[in-house]
Amino acid sequence: YYRGLQYYYLHQMLGLGLCVSRASASVLNLNCCLVLLPMCRVLLAFLRGSQKVASRKTRRLLDKSKTFHVTCGVTICIFSVLHVAAHLVNALNFSENYSEDFLSLNAANYRGEVIILCLLVPGLTGVVMVLVLFLMCTASTYAIRVSNYDIFWYTHNLFFVFYMLLMLHVSGGVLKYQTNLEEHPPGCFNPNKTLRQNMTVPKVFEEPFPDYTTEPFPEDLPVPEPFVQNNFMRICSEEPKFQSHFPETWFWISGPLCLYCVERLYRYIRSNKPVTITSVISHPSNVLEVRMMKNNFKARPGQYVILHCPRVSALESHPFTLTMVRNTNFFLYFPFYVYLVKRFRDLLLLHSNQDTEILPIFQQRRYPKLYVDGPFGSPFEESLNYEVSLCVAGGIGVTPFASVLNTLLDGWQCYKLRRLYFIWVCRDIESFRWFADLLCMLHNKLWQENRPDYINIQLYLSQTDGIQKIIGEKYQALNSRLLIGRPRWKLLFDEIAKCNRRKTIGVFCCGPNKISKILHKLSNSSNSYGTRFEYNKESFS
Repeated sequence: YYRGLQYYYLHQMLGLGLCVSRASASVLNLNCCLVLLPMCRVLLAFLRGSQKVASRKTRRLLDKSKTFHVTCGVTICIFSVLHVAAHLVNALNFSENYSEDFLSLNAANYRGEVIILCLLVPGLTGVVMVLVLFLMCTASTYAIRVSNYDIFWYTHNLFFVFYMLLMLHVSGGVLKYQTNLEEHPPGCFNPNKTLRQNMTVPKVFEEPFPDYTTEPFPEDLPVPEPFVQNNFMRICSEEPKFQSHFPETWFWISGPLCLYCVERLYRYIRSNKPVTITSVISHPSNVLEVRMMKNNFKARPGQYVILHCPRVSALESHPFTLTMVRNTNFFLYFPFYVYLVKRFRDLLLLHSNQDTEILPIFQQRRYPKLYVDGPFGSPFEESLNYEVSLCVAGGIGVTPFASVLNTLLDGWQCYKLRRLYFIWVCRDIESFRWFADLLCMLHNKLWQENRPDYINIQLYLSQTDGIQKIIGEKYQALNSRLLIGRPRWKLLFDEIAKCNRRKTIGVFCCGPNKISKILHKLSNSSNSYGTRFEYNKESFS
């Protein structure tokens, strides 16, 4: 746009604002195209589970899909501001640099006209898109997502309105380029026009001058010299002709938008039949276990599903990690402190007094309808693909590891994993009890198979007034692994690195951000044993 001959006259009128507006528009087209791809959960799950992505490093890039989505969103916001500012400057230049010679190039009707952008299609759609983008960005902040998730969910679904307006936005055709460069080289001399304007000629000379157009400009000349080149006058045979740009945004966003819409349609068809709830169990430490059954349901350890209960919210849904999958049956754990789950818990336990027993089939209708979308991939699928894995959980963050431990309970010989370090940090002793049975069964199974070193369990009680134990004779194996205080992460990493020299260890974390940042930092630090740590964190996309 700065050096192109077809934009010579437009650049003379608008200056740098033309370059900035078109450059920012290209960045916006690219990011509006890419921002949808990380939200194609079915596609990501397929790529993660297929053999087409054989490299573990490449599969780990899929775990950054949420970060990539946020990065594209922030880029769209920044360059939207730049794009709007550049077009405000263009509107001013259209008015001040009104051209009497090239009327079709003008956006203003006369010099000095105040161009009201809202009266033009690009201006009106641009203003509405900025408002929609502002709502989506402000509602995506952490404070609003935590305090009122409904606002985030509803405003984020305005993306469809944003894309429809974006397609209309590029149809205005305000910026135009020259199409007849050969007949009218930019800055040339038109003798026909000059003679008609300045003198009266006899009728015998009223025929147009012949075409004296020279060869095209050399490519090494960025901007042609007006009127004179190589001491010779450039002669043009006709007036410049201008044409609006063909909208390019369609090429960028039509493919990803169609892919996303097809996937959403597929997910809707797949999840339109409610699941059968077979059991509801209330565990200590405000944890609710729901056992369900769905036809043709298949999942891998570490995956998650998205739940939707119409009686709780008409449109809102939330992701939850699968804790166990048995054929078409799967289990989920819910923490009560989530507002959605509080309402869902009240609906589930309202009609069931025997919430610890599997209910007969004829009582299933008493449960609210529940729709399940998924399963979808997560980083914890890779925990069984390392020879050594370190799994760190904080509080209810242990749920992603439940499906991995249940899978090992069924049989560990078929997986690459040969040693598992399991670290669980909780505030009180009650938090361990609802998960203690699974840990004890896995521990006893490995002892019976003469592989007690396969799993290293360490339980940390961060807040306590004294020494406490998990009540029950069968929990003696866990009581010996119950420690008071917080883990000393640096010493723990050094010990693991020393015992696994020159190996690659997968680090998996689901818990508070404070623990996650410490583990991420330690995983990226070097050690003297040649051990490499690869960090993975649960992040629902």
